[in-house]
Amino acid sequence: MVKLDGDRLTLRTFIESDARSLAELMRNNKQFWATHEPMHEDEFYTEEAQFKKILESMHLLRANREYSFGIYPKGSNLLIGHISLYAIKRLPYNSGFVGYSVDEKYTRKGIATEAVNEVVKFAFNVAKLHRIEAYVSPKNFGSIKVLENANFVREGLLRELLYINGSWEDHYLYSLLRNDRWGI
Repeated sequence: MVKLDGDRLTLRTFIESDARSLAELMRNNKQFWATHEPMHEDEFYTEEAQFKKILESMHLLRANREYSFGIYPKGSNLLIGHISLYAIKRLPYNSGFVGYSVDEKYTRKGIATEAVNEVVKFAFNVAKLHRIEAYVSPKNFGSIKVLENANFVREGLLRELLYINGSWEDHYLYSLLRNDRWGI
């Protein structure tokens, strides 16, 4: 298990016993997150499906290919979001993607920004990545603000990148380089 402590948050990689709370988080935010993410079949929102997802993420963690964290208020076991450093590639790329979602009740409180900053520190200091990328819908103003507050740079528009709930959606590509963060 990997655990990261921020000022107000604790991030820790998921374990099997998190399946119930992860399924509940997914179900509770199904409609809210569907604005910018594909809707899934009903099966996806079950404890069993999330258990399988956690097992897969644990396998990828052991291979240093993905780190899937739950987001918790410091000192609490209440799951209020999730964030992943995923699709990690080693040289010649030495890069990965960050993706995150926060429970609707906890948005606009700086939680996603703090979580992204903690994962960025982990990515550069521990995983030793050179580049972190993120996709974001041009309509997702909150997520754009999160990335820009974390010093990510918008590199361009990827036309019709993702098929989301019946239509192809454009997404911005944002990135953060190790040099951007620390001038290394």
